[in-house]
Amino acid sequence: MDPWKILRTLPPVVDPPGAEYAVLVPLYQDAAGEVRVVLTKRPDDMPTHPNDIVFPGGHREDGEGPVSTALREAWEEVGLPADNVLEIFGGLTPVTTRDRTRPIVPVVARIERPDELIPDHREVDVIIEPTIRELLDEDRWVTRRWHDHDLWFYEFDEGILWGATAFMMRELLDLVRADW
Repeated sequence: MDPWKILRTLPPVVDPPGAEYAVLVPLYQDAAGEVRVVLTKRPDDMPTHPNDIVFPGGHREDGEGPVSTALREAWEEVGLPADNVLEIFGGLTPVTTRDRTRPIVPVVARIERPDELIPDHREVDVIIEPTIRELLDEDRWVTRRWHDHDLWFYEFDEGILWGATAFMMRELLDLVRADW
């Protein structure tokens, strides 16, 4: 079975007006054949989103498109070389947070995991690499009311995945659920 087949049906990465941020959704197959995703936990002293579990990503620089931003940020945050990105599958739905005018563009990719991922401790407290199988366990997900919205939450030992990242993750999981 080709675990990547369904991901090749993703729509192309979009670049909506106002999009100032992009994230990489890096997926790889481990030695046991499990597909894993690379997530990071932000340090508690970050000015925005401290302690959040997120995909590697960040603010676009002049002239960058979403894919370039996602690849650069993954290199800066976890030491993932762009050459280790084997295939860009496409994009998930851009997501906004409280500022509805500045979408975050998720870029889904298959990577070859380097021998070591190296967190930039200014932006990454710890790297988390759960399997998709673990994330598909609906008993681990809960919804909670937050500022008049029902949001998804997934608790790791290291912290909580929620908000925009959880929205993106749920879209990815909904896509692969039937095949994985």
